Amino acid sequence: MSISKVCVLGLFIALSTASCSLNKEWFTDHNGNMPSEERIAKVQLGQYKEEVYANLGTPSSIISLDQNTWMYMSADVERVAFFKPDEVNRDILLIRFDDENKVAEIKRLNKQDGQEVQISDKTTPTLGEKPGFFERFFGGVGSYSPFMNNQQNPNR
Repeated sequence: MSISKVCVLGLFIALSTASCSLNKEWFTDHNGNMPSEERIAKVQLGQYKEEVYANLGTPSSIISLDQNTWMYMSADVERVAFFKPDEVNRDILLIRFDDENKVAEIKRLNKQDGQEVQISDKTTPTLGEKPGFFERFFGGVGSYSPFMNNQQNPNR
């Protein structure tokens, strides 16, 4: 075996060993808006929304059906090349307010509290998909235009 082949083989082994020991933090993305633990500790039951907003800032999400529930969320996601991303950590702070805009509940959730949701392939019929009686028989009345109409011809 020649010296050049030994050098190439040694270089290949060194590179493959180095690539296996890469730091996984290089591939981890941190997403979200989770305040620090010190700021979260300042939130107490009975505080007003304005005080919570001053301590924690804008929530990641406000529940649309219940404007009195604020969520602060963060997640760590590992992404390597073209492989499916893997969520390694999730942290959720849920704050519920009562009718007087005072903190009624403070709850912390993590990835273990979550559940997998199966997506359904069923569809829900909506109004307007099938033409009714009048639309089927009279829907085209007045829409006949043998020539370009004024909207399509800018010179008219």
